[in-house]
Amino acid sequence: MLPDNKQAVTRRLAGGLIWATVVGLSLWPVLIAAASPYIVGRSAVYIAAGLAGALSLALLFVQPLLAAGLLPGLTGLRVRRWHRVAGFLIAAAVAVHIGGLYITSPPDALDALLLVSPTPFSIYGVAAMWGLVLTVLLVAFRKHLHLRPLAWRIIHNALAAGVVATSAAHALLIEGTMGSLSKIVLCSCAVLTTAAVTLYLRVIKPLRKRGALAQKAHGAAPDLSAKS
Repeated sequence: MLPDNKQAVTRRLAGGLIWATVVGLSLWPVLIAAASPYIVGRSAVYIAAGLAGALSLALLFVQPLLAAGLLPGLTGLRVRRWHRVAGFLIAAAVAVHIGGLYITSPPDALDALLLVSPTPFSIYGVAAMWGLVLTVLLVAFRKHLHLRPLAWRIIHNALAAGVVATSAAHALLIEGTMGSLSKIVLCSCAVLTTAAVTLYLRVIKPLRKRGALAQKAHGAAPDLSAKS
């Protein structure tokens, strides 16, 4: 086998392993929730609401990977398109989650939304919901807000980090359909991935770019000492 072919096979295997890991970590708690004894005898609306919540948490893990272009095979306009699709799916899943819980138990849902619920996890859930609402509005009215690119990125990343953090806290405090271990692993992956991607995109990458530009400018500057 030629060296180029070996490298291509290695890249494909590595890409497949990355995709398998991401899909496995994402679907693990969703499948456990689908097979949970807590949903036995429950209505279809309640089951759909619970699965939508688990799915939205899984997508919050995938979303920063899309934002950084870290998933093999997705680059350029294609990865941006999937980033938008994932954002839409997160918003839709959260809407189904909240709507299903309201249909199942309106008083409990209203107490949570009004921040008078005795359950502490509801506060984090409502905070995540409003963070997501603000994110959707920010994206929808981006052209009308006339924000500079840097300001847009800072606000968007801050909202995304807040949504992920509060969603993880919300999920971890609930004794529900998702298994404890799978839930802890997924929440940890979502928080750590979001933090790492934000640090890379907003700190490390700009510093590297500035360093490269400074080095290029220094190399292109005329050597005046040689002429004296």
